[in-house]
Parts: sequence; C-alpha cells; structure tokens
Amino acid sequence: MILETINSPADVKRLSEEDAVRLCQELRRFLVEQVSRTGGHLASNLGVVELTVAIHRVYDTASDRLVLDVGHQCYVHKALTGRRELFGTLRQFGGLSGFPKPYESVHDAFMAGHASDSVSVALGMARARTLLGAEYQVAAVIGDGALGGGLSFEGLNDAGGSGEPLVVILNDNGMSIDKNVGGLSKHLSRMRTEPEYYAFKKKYRKALEKLPAGRTLYEWSHELKTALKKSLLPPVSTVFEDMGFSYMGPVDGHDVQRLTAVLRAAREAGRPVLVHVHTVKGSGYEPALREPEKFHGVGAFDPATGQVQQPAQETFSHVFGETLRQLARQDGRVCAITAAMADGTGLTGFAGEFPRRFFDVGIAEGHGVAMAGGMAKQGLIPVFAVYDSFLQRGYDMLVQDMALEKLHGVLAVDRCGLVGADGETHHGCLDYLSQIPGMTVLAPASFAELRRMLRRAVLDMTTGPVAVRYPRGGEDGYDGDCGDEPVTVLRQGTDAAIVTYGILTGQALRAAELLEKEGVSLRVVKLNRVAPLDGDGICRALDGVKRVVAAEDQLRAGAVGERLGALLLERGAGIERYALRNAGEALPAQGSTAQLRHVLGLDAEGMAQAVREVLK
Repeated sequence: MILETINSPADVKRLSEEDAVRLCQELRRFLVEQVSRTGGHLASNLGVVELTVAIHRVYDTASDRLVLDVGHQCYVHKALTGRRELFGTLRQFGGLSGFPKPYESVHDAFMAGHASDSVSVALGMARARTLLGAEYQVAAVIGDGALGGGLSFEGLNDAGGSGEPLVVILNDNGMSIDKNVGGLSKHLSRMRTEPEYYAFKKKYRKALEKLPAGRTLYEWSHELKTALKKSLLPPVSTVFEDMGFSYMGPVDGHDVQRLTAVLRAAREAGRPVLVHVHTVKGSGYEPALREPEKFHGVGAFDPATGQVQQPAQETFSHVFGETLRQLARQDGRVCAITAAMADGTGLTGFAGEFPRRFFDVGIAEGHGVAMAGGMAKQGLIPVFAVYDSFLQRGYDMLVQDMALEKLHGVLAVDRCGLVGADGETHHGCLDYLSQIPGMTVLAPASFAELRRMLRRAVLDMTTGPVAVRYPRGGEDGYDGDCGDEPVTVLRQGTDAAIVTYGILTGQALRAAELLEKEGVSLRVVKLNRVAPLDGDGICRALDGVKRVVAAEDQLRAGAVGERLGALLLERGAGIERYALRNAGEALPAQGSTAQLRHVLGLDAEGMAQAVREVLK
C-alpha cells in the first residue's frame, strides 16, 4: 500500500501522478475504517482527500502555514504528517485530536475549531512574514458554509487589499455558488489557471518592461483585459477580484492532478489569490454521500452498511425541539432561529411544521442574535437555538441589541458544560451569559425541567432576554422536576452542603449517598436559576450549614461558584469553609464526559472528596 510508505509530506511530493491518485483511494478506505471505530467527522474529510493531497504536493507545511477553517476536515492532513498510527486514539482522552493542534505537530499551524476566521489568521501570518523578512508561504482553506460568516468577509476585504502573497482555497461543497458560476466561467478559469498561462504572463510583462513605454502599455492592456473579463464573467468571481484577489476556478476538487497544477500556479502568483474548488461531501463512501449531515459528525458505525452501532437516545436537544413545536402551536408569535445547526439543535421538525417561522442564518451567530433583537422589538418571540461555544461570537449583540433594550428573546443554549470528544474548542465552560445585564439564565437538570423552563421563558417571561442552558446528550441520574423555584433543596443534611445545578445534579446526589455510608450527612442544594442568583433563597437553603462545596462544569473565573461565595460573604451567612469544584483555569482537552468529570473532580467521588476536605 502506498499509504503505508507515507510518513511525511516529503513522501507525498515524491509520488508519481498515478500513485497520487491511488493514494487518494487508499486514504478514503483508511478514513472509513478508522472513523467507523472511533466516530468523528467523516463526510467532510472524505470530501477533501484530493485537495489535501494536492496541498501537500505543493506546500511544505512544516514551514509554510496552512490554516484550516473549522478544522474538522484535518484527518487526511494528520494522516499525511506522521500521525497515521495514532488514529486508533482519535478524539479519545489523551489521544489524537479531531482538530488541528500545534502541540501535536509542527504541521498544524493554528488551533481551529470554529468557522470563518482562517482568512484573518492567514493574513496575520502573511504580514508577520513580510515584517520579519521570512520566506514561507501562507494558505487558508475555508468552506462555503464558513464563507457566510461575517468575519470571513472582513478578512477577505483586508487580505485582498493588502497585496500580501497568500492563497485562499474556497472548498465549495454546496450548491449555492454552483448556480452563480456557469460553464463560460469554468472554461475561462481553465485557461487562466494553466501553469503555461502564468509563465506566458510573466514573460509578457518582463518583455514590455524593457520597452520605453512598456510599463504604461502593460497597465493599459491589463485594465482592458480586466474590463473584458468582468463583462463576461458572472458576479461570483468578480466579487473576489473587486476585493483584490486573483480568482481561479471553479476547479474539480476530486482531480488531484488538476488541483496540484492550480495550487502551484496560485502559490507562484505573488499576490492574493482565491482558488475556488468544488468538492462533494462524503465522496467515495455511499452512505456518507446519501446522508452527509448524518456522517458529518458520527459515532462508531458498521463500515459495510453505514449503520450506527449505538441507536440514538433521547437528548436535551430533541426534547427542546419537540417542546418548542408545542409552544409554537399555542402562540403564532413564536419563531425559531438557528445558525446552520437545525438538526444538531433539534429544530428539523420545527422547520418542517412551521417553515415561515423558521430562520437559518448560516454560520453567523452575531447576526442571529441581532436579528432576534429586531424580531423581539416588533412583537415576535424569537427563540435562538445555538451551541454555547458558538454563541460566544454574539456576545456584543447580546449586550447591545437585546439586553440594553430589555428585549424578550429566548436563547436555547445547547452543549453547555463538557461536551466530550470535540475538546477545548467546543466545551461550553465559559459563564459569559451571567455577566450580561438583565439576562435571566435557567439551568434544567432533566427533560421535565427543560420543558417547564422553556415554557416559562417563552410564554410567561415578557421582559428581558432569557437563556435556557442545557448539556449535550441525555439525563444523568436525575429526572425530577423542580424548575419553578430559583433554588431547591433536593436532600437534607447537617454536616455540609453541595450547591450545584444542571447536569451535575445526579453526581451530587450520588456523592451524598457515598458519604452517607461514611456517616456524613450531606445537604444537596440545586440552583434552577443561575442568574440572577436568588440570595434570600440560597441563604434559606443553606441555613444551619457551615461548610459548603460549589460544584459546576464551568471555568472558575466569574462562574456561579465565585459569585455564590461573594454573595454568602456579603450577607454574613456564617459559612466557615467554602470550596470550589469546577473545570479549572483552562478549557479541558478531549475525552469522554465521564473521563473529564473524573479528572476534574466533578463526578460523585470527586465531589465526595471535596466534602471530606472541607470537613477536616
């Protein structure tokens, strides 16, 4: 097998054109085999096999800088840069990350877990190269979905006008650009991207520069050519060219020889170049071709059939989606917003039943929040379903376009806390929502509480933004329903108390059972509303207890534990020992949720140990 001989990009460069094609075939088989065991992002990686091989035939990523947008399509890159043998540990605790990580390899230029920033990052690297007098090349790969994010256009606008030599590779695996770029554009692009064409262009410019008026003649002919091209080409190419890019494409993203030639031409252009590449998500594996969304992020599956091994279980996302449909049937003002995550957030059913009240804004969370503000201002009830770590991009809009006007919009914040195998770029462990003035934050610990809290947030609360934050996956040992009150005592005890909320409630109750066997009476206090904190209710719930542990799956700074400690101190609650159990000072790496809780001391035994320590 050719793949077994590839230990670095240098080996890829030595391959003949025929062997490069065979390598792509072997890589697809390798991806299906490996991801079927560990789970991961399959469809997107199948789509960029030829593109990644071509990149490594043109660039030296040990010194050249390759920035991958989102980054989940990095599996082929990792397999070609000395990490093939580590794929058995993909996305597992202590194993190979599913995203680019510079601490893994010199070939990973930048940590990438979110979308739309690759052009900005690449431009920063290109400018650093110029200012420091270095000689490496810079390339960014961005998908057509990520291109919809506003940050990508900020980067393109600046990069095109900068004149810095860099290549932006647009990986277009959708249909939106396809209709705008016709056959004429494809024909002209094939002419413009031939290496021979660029060689002729250089010779033509050099020849004219030797003449007395050569420079003026070249500039005049260049302007004439540009005007003619703009009159013939459709807008999609000239948009990039108007920004200052040379546009190449569209190029067949599954023709490794053609891609290699085009990327070489782009690299040698000495200016900003955008290479438009058409790929097919899931290419080469029929189940992924049929259902690319299912195989975007998939668990372990049977590679022969594509059947997922573990059947789907009810999740908080699914319960949210079904509950919102019920609320929408009751009130015609209820609308749903998503940022390219309809299926992931449980809104597929809502979209089918209420298409006029469903809005997918693409990868544009800031826009989604601001739009929700406008909808709320004019009398609708917008519900924005979004992953916690993605909503961070809408922080400014949450303050400026919702909170300041006390607008009633609802944030259904999915994937809060530890999310598992996606690691530090996706954990929802920053408690930024509680810092926003006027924001109410509810934290259900069960499906029943999610239903109750969502109903309250949508139909009963009429002033100010409300966030209902819930974890990835399903329930964990607690299925009660006490969501009406801000604070609830779930279990009485006199020796000490654990204060917690959300999905860790089940772990706290199990910790109480462990300690009961040791003769320790532990009170379990559950916060149903984590912002604003109910000071009176908390003090009543902790009355008579002198030793307290606050447990949460958030980073320490500014989270509930710190705010709760300050509240108890200010009120003179008489707490003698107070300890925090949380996600620490830095976002954790990947691993199963159970493994991460254990390492952080947030499982039942970890919480019990924290109680033992405050009782010493």
